[in-house]
Amino acid sequence: MRGLFVTFEGIDHSGKTTMADAVSSRLEELGCEVVRCHEPGGTNISEAIRGVLLSRDSTGMLPETELWLYEAARMQLVGEVIVPALERGAVVVCDRYTDSTIAYQCHARGLDRALVEHANGIGSSGLAPDVTVILDLPPAIAAGRAEDEEDRIEAEGLGFQEAVRSGFLEIASANPGRCTIVDARLPFEEAEALAWEPIAQAMQAMGNFRGIC
Repeated sequence: MRGLFVTFEGIDHSGKTTMADAVSSRLEELGCEVVRCHEPGGTNISEAIRGVLLSRDSTGMLPETELWLYEAARMQLVGEVIVPALERGAVVVCDRYTDSTIAYQCHARGLDRALVEHANGIGSSGLAPDVTVILDLPPAIAAGRAEDEEDRIEAEGLGFQEAVRSGFLEIASANPGRCTIVDARLPFEEAEALAWEPIAQAMQAMGNFRGIC
């Protein structure tokens, strides 16, 4: 029986990792096998590609190069980690996925939408999330949460992040059955409850998860 594929999306420093960790802990407490992953990365090969993508030494990378590096990292993660986990009935919780590519490479970088969607289809091997939680936060607030030195993408500035945020909001509007927007300015407990709701509903709708939530 196929497992559940959950993704968390949002601009940099919107709280995706913290929220994904909290949801993963709740799932594990319910007795689910949880496979936690992130993009770009999650395998040895994907992490090596991540290093190239996020390094400040990669300044000057063409948007098209960036796109296909993300897809290469994703293809390895999907084939090596995500698909095997779903096939054994696990819940996969991933920090970023194809929606990030649309928001960053299409809306912020300006690449052709058809090209990005085609690339996403190849990189994901056609695998789409069952549930996507988008943590929405104004970039000016997100910038104040940064603690570490900015990577190459984070260093693009507020205008870039504004374009990314608009991309995520457009994605959510076009995919209401899959995407849930959560205001990341809310107290964490309240935001976590809102993020959990669509996940619980999806699990209840799947035969192999009935009785868990």
